[in-house]
Order: sequence, then C-alpha cells, then structure tokens
Amino acid sequence: MKRVVTALLAAGALVALAACGSNSDNGSGDSGSNEKVTLKFQSLAFQKTTVAATKKIVADWNGANPNIQVEYVQGSWDSVHDQLVTQFQGGTAPDVIQDESADITGFANQGFLADLSPYLSQETKDAVPQGVWDTVSSDGKTFAAPTLLQSYVVFGNAALLKQAGITATGDSLSWDDLAADAKKLTAGGKYGLGWGLKSPTATVLNLGMNFDAQFFEGSGRDAKAKIGDPELEVPKRINAMAYTDKSIDPTSLTQSGSDVLPGFFAGKYAMVVAGNYTAQQMVEQAPKGFQWEVLPPLKGTSTKQAANPQTLSVPAEGKHIEQSAKFIDYFMKADNLAAVGQGDWLIPTTQAARDAILKTTGGKDGWQQTLASGAELTKAPFQSVENYPKWKDQIATPALQEYLANKTDLAALGKKLSDGWDQANQ
Repeated sequence: MKRVVTALLAAGALVALAACGSNSDNGSGDSGSNEKVTLKFQSLAFQKTTVAATKKIVADWNGANPNIQVEYVQGSWDSVHDQLVTQFQGGTAPDVIQDESADITGFANQGFLADLSPYLSQETKDAVPQGVWDTVSSDGKTFAAPTLLQSYVVFGNAALLKQAGITATGDSLSWDDLAADAKKLTAGGKYGLGWGLKSPTATVLNLGMNFDAQFFEGSGRDAKAKIGDPELEVPKRINAMAYTDKSIDPTSLTQSGSDVLPGFFAGKYAMVVAGNYTAQQMVEQAPKGFQWEVLPPLKGTSTKQAANPQTLSVPAEGKHIEQSAKFIDYFMKADNLAAVGQGDWLIPTTQAARDAILKTTGGKDGWQQTLASGAELTKAPFQSVENYPKWKDQIATPALQEYLANKTDLAALGKKLSDGWDQANQ
C-alpha cells in the first residue's frame, strides 16, 4: 500500500467527487459543546490528485464545522513508522493519523491508539465488511477506520492476448490457466509473464491466501510459524513458471514492480502481475496506442487475498478523541472515499464508494476488474503477529529471493521460513 505511483487522472473530477460529500450529513458539532478545537490530521497522500481530494475533504469539513477545525499536516509513507514511534513516546502524535493496518498492530498492542468503537457512527460501522474491520480490531476494540485497499492483479497486453486467442473474461483466473496462458504467450525470445518480485514477501503472503495459506498460528509474540504445502504453493508455482516452463523472465524476478513496466510496454512480456495501483503508472507511462487490460482475480481454492487497508487512527492520549472520530466518520463517506480511492487507484473499503468509482469511470481502464478483486479481501494471520515486520525483512525476503533465483529448493525454503521465525521473534 505504501508504494503507489503518479496517476494521470483529472483533478477536477476528483475534487468534484469530494465536493459531493460536503452536502451530506457530516456529524458536525461536538456533542453540544461550544468549545472550539483544532485537530491535526497527518495525511500521507502525496500524489497531486489525492492531495487535492484530501485537502478538499478537510476544507469542506472546516466550512461546516466552525467549532472543530482540522489542520492538514503532510506526512510521508517512507518515515511514518519511525515518526510515530517518536511522536507517541513524546506525546506529540497528531489527532488523526493515517497509516496502514500492518503497521498499527504494534502501536495498538502497546496501548498507543484509542478504541474508536464507542465513537464511530453506525453508518460507518455498517459500510465496511467485517473481514476488513477485523484487520484493525482485537479484543473487541477497534483501533482504526480502514479506508483503502490494495489487491494483486494480472495486467495484460490487449493486442498480444487477442493475437494468442486469450480472452480476459469470467469471474476469476485460475493459477493453472495463468501458467498455461503464460506458456502459450512465450515465443520468439519474448516471455508470457514479467513479475517484479525484488521484495517478494508481501506478494507471496497475500496471494498465498488463494490456497488457504496461513504462515502463522496465534497472535502477538505468542504466534507460531506454520509453513506447509499451502504456504509454499505460490512460490512453487512461480518457480515452475520461471525455470520449468520458462514463461517468466527470471530477470524480472529481481526487479521492482515499476522496473518491469518498460519491458511490458515494449512487448517483452505479454502479462505482468502487480498491485492494482500500478494502473496509475500504466495510464501515465504507456506509449500512445498501447492498450492494456486487467484480467479477472487470480484463484486457487478461492480468490481471497489479505486486506491491509490504509487506516485512520486517533492517539489514546489524544485530547479530542470524540471530535477526531467525527472527522473520520466524515472522511469515510462514500463520495470522499471514492475521491481519494480514484486518485490513488486503490479500492475503497465500502461498497458505496466502489459504486461511485464504477459510475464515474464506467469500469474502464481495468476499474471493473480491479474493484471486483477487492471482493474477498480479508484479514490474514500475519496481520496479528507483532514481529512480522522483523521476520519479513530479516528472514522471509532473503529466503524467497534465494528460492526465486533457483539457488535453493522448496524444502530448504520452508525450513528457513519456519526456523527463522524463532530467530525473529526473540
């Protein structure tokens, strides 16, 4: 969720979407109090369109709520974790904090985040599926409001797919069909698939849910590693396509998702797998006349993927928790989520906001398939594991990189992932 790229979308359309929310019931007021407060909202939006939409939401709120003013503060995805550590320890955290589910787990466990369940409106609670709420909740407490989601999708070169007789239809695309299509599209020194897996862990764990992969049992520091056939299914299939079928360019496995796009645009790969937000870069960077499409969601035993939403939280020691929650309620309204979601090319957590994007875009540029890919996003076990970030960086990423370079076998990979948890969880 952190690494999104610049979109080529009309800022005016996004601002118009955000503006629609200003006429809605926004929960204005502060429980009858005439106290005037100013809330600091640390936003991590950085694209021009998303920053404009977010600032418009703030401006609309301020216009309707003279007693609860919101000050927009610009933050950065690159430094938000370390910044929050310092802010929480020093008691200087902003009143409304943007982050993501996987990052706030530790802060919530340490008592730094307020329980928002008594403050959020029933409308907001009902709008978000329970599986997504589960990513920001524990022990009956809710530590954030989930706003936007990412999924992994398959992008295809429309001309090459048509030439090969491959149609992107149906509700899902099986992994077997992906492998068959990639093999069919591999010819003349060109590959069926390019896959930027320089940082492979998040992709493997998210798509592993297609095969009911768990990776962990339990939560917090008591979690145990669980590495078996389901957990190794995705890396095994990627390795087989790269080194048995030879339908994935092995060089692409060492590159980032952005690095493989020039090859995709040049016809070196007929398909790429990447986060759905990559569509922004497609719109901006694709050569004139290049036509791309989003294929249906990947399916193993299901199309499930991990939901790691962007979030809005409030510090537990905040002086204005109730007022902050009112602003979060307003931010969560359908037109507002649609505006920031379309700007980031990410999936809003509410169906009403998804419907708004679908209506605005007409489902073009892959929006129909992208929004469909969010239907089965749900909480993954690793999101309840306190030392997951440490295991990811120190153990899983180097182990998966070695395996995807075909320098070790599947059994060795499984052992490293399992044994490495004991090392990381100290």
